[in-house]
Amino acid sequence: MTIVVPDADHLRRLAERGASDLEGAAALEILTWADEQFGTTWCVTSSMEDSVVPHLASRVRAGVDVVFLDTGYHFPETIGTRDAVAATLPVTVKTITPRQTVAEQDASFGARLYERNPDQCCALRKVTPLRNALKDYTAWASGLRRDEADGRRHIGVIEWDARRSMVKINPIAAWTQQDVDSYIAENGVIVNTLLFDGYGSVGCAPCTRRIKPGEDLRAGRWAGMSKTECGIHD
Repeated sequence: MTIVVPDADHLRRLAERGASDLEGAAALEILTWADEQFGTTWCVTSSMEDSVVPHLASRVRAGVDVVFLDTGYHFPETIGTRDAVAATLPVTVKTITPRQTVAEQDASFGARLYERNPDQCCALRKVTPLRNALKDYTAWASGLRRDEADGRRHIGVIEWDARRSMVKINPIAAWTQQDVDSYIAENGVIVNTLLFDGYGSVGCAPCTRRIKPGEDLRAGRWAGMSKTECGIHD
């Protein structure tokens, strides 16, 4: 795919206007704006915790690219969710893998790098592969929500991703868990079955546990460590 990349200053100004104009807008309106601005040069990224954003995006652009990072450490249920999304939704799922397999990484850095240096592990298996995959696009949409954790309370529905010189779209930033649950129920949206088994958020298997009563949804990610994000959304 050959992309003519707009000037970064133009994209940044577009993101700033979009952030102001679309705050409070419905998720479909936000994604429609993205499609009008970027055409085929925007994509969705999904961890396959659920398929809410891919489902929303498919209502705006049939065949929209959905980028999934296969870190090599996913639960089988997550891979199953990806396969179900690819088989049933009018989207194009693109599976991205790191440069090294888990075995090759173990040979280079030692086994269980995620225990000794989780930031490096995430950089190798998530951040760098996604950065390379997003070079084909000018904008990307995520499923970030403000109610998921304290560190996400101020995310905008449209943001300027300065690190990648891209526009970032967070169409359900203002949704609550009740909003998500309602959309899933009303539209028969595919959900990772681990969310029905005590998990509040689903990441790589070695770094994800079930949450306890009263914990926020992401408390089971990197539990016992100071780490709260993989680095993709920094």
